[in-house]
Amino acid sequence: MDHLPVSFLVLLIFLAPVSAYAECSGHFAGQGRPASSQELVLLCSLSFATGYSPQAKEASWSAEHLTAEAISQAQTLEGRAVFQEDLRLPLEDRSELVDYQRSGWSRGHLTPSGDISTKDARAETFLLSNIVPQAARLNSGAWNHLEANVRKIVKKSREAYVVTGPAFREALGTIGSDHVRIPSSLWKAIYLPSSKTVSVIVCKNTAPYRCNAVSQVSLKRVTGIDPFPGVPLSEKNRSAAIDQALLPRS
Repeated sequence: MDHLPVSFLVLLIFLAPVSAYAECSGHFAGQGRPASSQELVLLCSLSFATGYSPQAKEASWSAEHLTAEAISQAQTLEGRAVFQEDLRLPLEDRSELVDYQRSGWSRGHLTPSGDISTKDARAETFLLSNIVPQAARLNSGAWNHLEANVRKIVKKSREAYVVTGPAFREALGTIGSDHVRIPSSLWKAIYLPSSKTVSVIVCKNTAPYRCNAVSQVSLKRVTGIDPFPGVPLSEKNRSAAIDQALLPRS
């Protein structure tokens, strides 16, 4: 049998059904995927999973299980990847590279590439299904600091489950011919099994790009998402100290 071109094999990988990947449940606290008031498409990737909204042309959440060991390995991994459309999604449901061109918005990661410890898994974080329109100053400023603070805490606590997503409290419109929805803010929810605590940090996607710690009830009220439904309520306590450790410095 003739050998298939490498480019065709790569295409087959991206078109492979979700079941071809490892079980998504390992990315979720208590093996329970984030609960949403919307119907979402579940996309399983090597190091994270996303709940994708075809209507918004972006993920409503992206979930990962972080460990201190994986972060240490990620910090030794050099190089980035290139942004790509997610060919696991039908054309009519996905965002495209051209949507972001000259839009005035940067391509902001939900699950950060800097968390990922292998080349193949890191490349998946550059799929547009893990990307939202983000203000460049937030992306390189407070949001970048928040991601770094999460890694610092995980190194001390040994592991965490992190769910990240957009919020749309204010209408900012869309970008591109695919009408990719622009978030008014972005959020991260962090569950630390060692201390049985949950922190939620929300950063505004418009100037002055401030970040605040909010309650889990507030997050669910605004987004319709419960990031950790698999964790008992008794293990989802809020810690002011962890909130402060996560918040980017002004």
